[in-house]
Amino acid sequence: MKHLTIAGNFKALALFCLLLFIQVVVLAQDTSSSSSTKSVTVTKETSDWFSNPWVWVIGAAVFILLLVALLGRGGGSSGRTDRTTVTKTIRTDTDTDL
Repeated sequence: MKHLTIAGNFKALALFCLLLFIQVVVLAQDTSSSSSTKSVTVTKETSDWFSNPWVWVIGAAVFILLLVALLGRGGGSSGRTDRTTVTKTIRTDTDTDL
C-alpha cells in the first residue's frame, strides 16, 4: 500500500491550484456582452496549399508508390533464390584394439 507524504499532498494541491487558475483565465476570455458587440468581416482571397484536392491526390499516389516499392522487395517471385547445401560427414572409429 502506498502512503502519501506531505510533499506528495503539497504537489497535488499545487497542481490543483494551477489547473484551477488556468481554467479561470480561459473562462474569463469569454466576453460576450450585448452592449459592446463589434462586427468584423474578414475575407481571405488566398487558400492554403493543403486545402487543394489535387495536392491530396498526388500525395496519396506517392504514398501508394512508396508502399509498393518497399513491400514489393520482399516477394518470392523476384527471380532471386538463395540455396543452402548442408553436408554432413560421419567418421567411424575402425581401430578396435583396446
